[in-house]
Amino acid sequence: MCGIVGLFLKDPALQPSLGRFTAAMLATLTDRGPDSAGFAVYGEGRPGAIKLTLRGPDPTDLRNLTTGLEDGNFQIALHDDHAVLTVPSRQEQEVRRRLATQAPHVTVVASGQRMELYKGVGLPLEVSGRFGLADMRGTHAIGHTRMATESAVTTAGAHPFSTGPDQCLVHNGSLSNHNGVRRAMQHERIAFETDNDTEVAARYLSWRMHQGSRLDEALQAALIDLDGFYTFVIGTESGFAVLRDPIACKPAIIAETDSYVAFGSEYRTLVDLPGIEDAHVFEPEPARVYFWEHRA
Repeated sequence: MCGIVGLFLKDPALQPSLGRFTAAMLATLTDRGPDSAGFAVYGEGRPGAIKLTLRGPDPTDLRNLTTGLEDGNFQIALHDDHAVLTVPSRQEQEVRRRLATQAPHVTVVASGQRMELYKGVGLPLEVSGRFGLADMRGTHAIGHTRMATESAVTTAGAHPFSTGPDQCLVHNGSLSNHNGVRRAMQHERIAFETDNDTEVAARYLSWRMHQGSRLDEALQAALIDLDGFYTFVIGTESGFAVLRDPIACKPAIIAETDSYVAFGSEYRTLVDLPGIEDAHVFEPEPARVYFWEHRA
């Protein structure tokens, strides 16, 4: 049993409150996931630049890593044992090689023009507080509270899992065939970092999209290739998607107003959002892809 939240803001006036709303939603689902928590926030990007979210054993290592990088082309923002390094897009691979050589103990958690991703072991309120979620702003966010059933309680095993630029996934449920799907993708030279079934789902979707599928097409294929009971929420640069398995035994609720779309594992996750009393509240249908996005 885990908890999932998602918040997509239609009204730009709410963007300064995105982090505060998301932190409160995560805290509400503490009893569904007291082991670890995580979230992805989609904020402002810099033209021609990409954000690399890094995680290290302690903040000192990350500060040492940034020596000589913070200038007009490189920017660093520290958040406890995570850091967001903004680099020119053309130099991303060079920076990744430098990280692998000079700081092999530092993990690249995520990348993207707009996405920053944070996760850690502990209660949701503690994790969101460590990273300053309540002060973050942006257009949309997704988050997760984990009760581990399939793998160990570690930061690496916490959600969200990011396997593509500006793309991440959170998951409530269990995949029964994840080992077989993992082996099939390993034959395609796709590497895995954990034994978590959620990483399999995330990499499966990225693999499908790398082959040319749109996100909705990749999710439709997932209904055929991924067995189990699950609810997925997938974050992208422009919005987020929701998918429940064909039986849909894992709880999920959506509230939509003129100002936002909010997702939660339970209705109590949404009750403190502004204007919730006037929202269209519904349970997403089984095996149906839902997607909201900001159009350029």
